[in-house]
Amino acid sequence: MTADISFVDLILEASLLVQLVMLILMGMSVVSWAMIIKRSKVLKEATKESETFEDKFWSGADLAQIYQDVKKRKDDLSGTEEIFYSGFTEFLRLRKSNADSPAFIMEGTGRSMRVAVSREVEDLETNLPFLATVGSISPYIGLFGTVWGIMHAFIALGEVKQATLAW
Repeated sequence: MTADISFVDLILEASLLVQLVMLILMGMSVVSWAMIIKRSKVLKEATKESETFEDKFWSGADLAQIYQDVKKRKDDLSGTEEIFYSGFTEFLRLRKSNADSPAFIMEGTGRSMRVAVSREVEDLETNLPFLATVGSISPYIGLFGTVWGIMHAFIALGEVKQATLAW
């Protein structure tokens, strides 16, 4: 005695609530994978840009010249270039007004760079709270659907006079 049970039949014969749970889980999965793929591309590009800038920075070139090159593209900056631009701009501004206080200049430069780092990290962490939420609640949503389905299976078995597991 064999029962031909297909995956599609199981979905179609499930209760409306179980189908809704499966649809929610599938939707969250699709959205999550789209975000993961997008974040992966963004992180890969950020890594490449960072390595390119670091090679230029550590090449021994004049920092003022690097700053001028970066300043020409200031609307398209991201990552380490943005941090460098922010820090060097603040350094030049503070050096004009407080040339006799190197500690103050370095403190202000460091503060400016920390703010730029925070902004860049925030940009790179976009959508992580959503992904973390989906990752933590999905097992419970799936478990709810499973328990609901099992409860209805036992109720149906209880309503028949002769209970068998045959299809």
